[in-house]
Amino acid sequence: AGSGAGEDMRTEISTAAAFVTRLLRAAGGVGEEQLRCFRECLQEAMHEHYKHHWFPLVPSKGSGYRCIRINHKMDPLIGKAAGMIGLSHERLFQLLPSELTLWVDPFEVSYRIGEDGSICVLYESPQPGGKVAKQLESRTSCKEQWRIGRSSPSKSYNMMTVSS
Repeated sequence: AGSGAGEDMRTEISTAAAFVTRLLRAAGGVGEEQLRCFRECLQEAMHEHYKHHWFPLVPSKGSGYRCIRINHKMDPLIGKAAGMIGLSHERLFQLLPSELTLWVDPFEVSYRIGEDGSICVLYESPQPGGKVAKQLESRTSCKEQWRIGRSSPSKSYNMMTVSS
């Protein structure tokens, strides 16, 4: 294993940063050099933000703290990285989904677009000790879930409480 929490979260952070960067690239209008810089700045900001909130033995602990969220407000980590390449919050709101939740947890990075969208997994690795966190075979694909999710009435879940 790596030395300390910082080592272990590299894959998760780079997966999450690459995902947000891909969303920006897909929207267009941002140069490759800016995107590269954005991704590096975002990774750095996340690393700094998460370093005392990363618990591989209890992956869900601190999950609310590590959650990246765009919901009528811009996530401060994304905002900070975008500021480094001269993108305003207004511009970000045009380029990125207006409802985006990105969970960056030990061994799993997942996201949801829209309040009642499906949760899609970007990265998943088995936890050390041989226990596989979830059986992937039993999970329906994201596209199918999206369809299923659309046909059911919208529910609001209180997924996590953040205690200070």
